Amino acid sequence: MNFDLLKSVLELVRQFIQQNENKALYNNDLQGFIHWINDCHKNPSESENPWWVGKELGRSSESIINTLLIRIGRFAKMYSRSIGNSVFSSQDDFIYLISLRTRGAMSKMELIGHNVSEKSSGILIINRLIHNGWVEQTKSQEDKRKKYIQITEKGISVLEEHMQEIRKVSKLVVGNLTRSEQMLLITILSKLDKFHDSFYKMNLTTASLLDMVNKELN
Repeated sequence: MNFDLLKSVLELVRQFIQQNENKALYNNDLQGFIHWINDCHKNPSESENPWWVGKELGRSSESIINTLLIRIGRFAKMYSRSIGNSVFSSQDDFIYLISLRTRGAMSKMELIGHNVSEKSSGILIINRLIHNGWVEQTKSQEDKRKKYIQITEKGISVLEEHMQEIRKVSKLVVGNLTRSEQMLLITILSKLDKFHDSFYKMNLTTASLLDMVNKELN
């Protein structure tokens, strides 16, 4: 019997159990172990030169990235409909609540801009949250002309009540990505988000935004 091989396999099993214990990215069975092994020993060339639909016909990497981001966003939106048994009208409801819970009170336009919503739809979301008693509008102590939106105790309560469902959906959206893949994706998406956040803020009106996009394309 090859004891060295057996020891190596047992060490891999130990690593698999340890890494999968908290995150549970893989099933705790043979199939899950095999998937983990494959992810940990991928051929580097596969990630450096991936295949995508239409590549052989000249479809660019920019085109497929844009399509994939849109598709993943739509999957996330569909999954989010299951949260709260229709307590939330859309995923924007709890996304706005999470923004206020984590970042504190903001003006209407700050809240709308933070969530990259159009002004008209953002106002409708905020009004819906106010109507439900989940957020409230208050005046600044320093400047009474300024008004801020802040989450209420009722809003915190409804958010906490459904946070487990939100986490489950978030985990589903991440899918079968390994821990290292998740960290890499966070780095890449954060870089993209930073770029577009600055780009968007410099061109807040639709007209100027379109002008800037046309300049970038020419």
